[in-house]
Amino acid sequence: MLLLTTTNTLSYNRRMTNHSTIQTGLEVFLTDGLPELTGNRVGLITNYTGVNRHLRSTVDLLYADTRIRLRALFGPEHGILGNAQDGVEVAGSVDAHTGLPVYSLYGATQRPTAESLEDLDALIFDIQDVGARYYTYIATIVYAQEAAAEAGLRFVVFDRPNPITGKHIEGNILDPNFASLIGVHPLPIRHGMTIGELARLFAAERGYPPPLVVPMRGWRRDMWSDETGLPWVYPSPNMPTLDTAILYPGTCMLEGTNLSEGRGTTKPFELVGAPWLDPFKLIAELEQRVLPGVAFRPAYFTPGFSKHKDTLCAGVQVHIIERDLVRPVELGLSLLATLHRLYPDTFAWIMRNGIYFIDRLLGSDQPRRALDAGTDVAEIMADWSEQNAAFEERRRPHLLY
Repeated sequence: MLLLTTTNTLSYNRRMTNHSTIQTGLEVFLTDGLPELTGNRVGLITNYTGVNRHLRSTVDLLYADTRIRLRALFGPEHGILGNAQDGVEVAGSVDAHTGLPVYSLYGATQRPTAESLEDLDALIFDIQDVGARYYTYIATIVYAQEAAAEAGLRFVVFDRPNPITGKHIEGNILDPNFASLIGVHPLPIRHGMTIGELARLFAAERGYPPPLVVPMRGWRRDMWSDETGLPWVYPSPNMPTLDTAILYPGTCMLEGTNLSEGRGTTKPFELVGAPWLDPFKLIAELEQRVLPGVAFRPAYFTPGFSKHKDTLCAGVQVHIIERDLVRPVELGLSLLATLHRLYPDTFAWIMRNGIYFIDRLLGSDQPRRALDAGTDVAEIMADWSEQNAAFEERRRPHLLY
């Protein structure tokens, strides 16, 4: 028997009444068109998440649309088909269905080249984001806007929902000195914006021409992905569910350590562990922190790839109990602080290309230094609320919903 609390009943009813009310920017364009694009030679930046509600791909839909001339495709990390794992370079190719050239934006270059744009009038972006600063699709937007501006092309965004709502802001603002593909612009870790809104903010703050954003219809900032009526298409190979996306702004921090963040399992970013960890000891410590909206279960798993491949790991699975209460960034920092304290001789930060990877993830070296010094999580996060308030004001002029 399903027991629903008052809070859960309201959430359930809200999901049911909101189904089938949302139109993505793609669907709005297909219905209404965009006069500025009529007759344009178009390049499309997309991947397998670019679909309508009936799971027909943006590539096929635009290729058949006589109002525009689709000439080229561009694929981000994981490739246009989504078959490449995290960090694996992708080569250019030819789309088997349309015969169009596919230019990789995650290989020898991360941005469209002048040569790939020379026969185009406009670039369209249609990819599903997950609402976290770490996701490289954000860098793809920035680099594509920059390339379009340099080439004199229109930049168009078919807007899509932020799957983890557009109302929550959490985490520190990235220090530009730590900018990278996983943090390209001064944003908080959880930014609460759609891809169209981000493109508007980037244009204003980086001096690009304003993008043409085709907004959604029916979306509200308090909506989770499963309240939109749209099908969930996993945004990357290790983002299988909405629960994964909710936890990702926090548990992704484990990528900066020698623990497994669950890659190579069926529960990436929900499972955390290592061969040397005692799950009961870890849970006892985490429960003392009273982290809202989540609970922990002892878990044992053997990753099929990535860290600790083919090695039995002990750890925890993070379960979401009430998603509106979950503060993933606080959760991630609490995991780091607890593991650092419990296992001072085995816990370690990993380095990539001569820099601590956690510094790239967090967009600063200050959190790592504070954790090394034993500083409490609440103290580390103390000034982040002020940063978030300032970002709330920065983003306000660019919001569409």
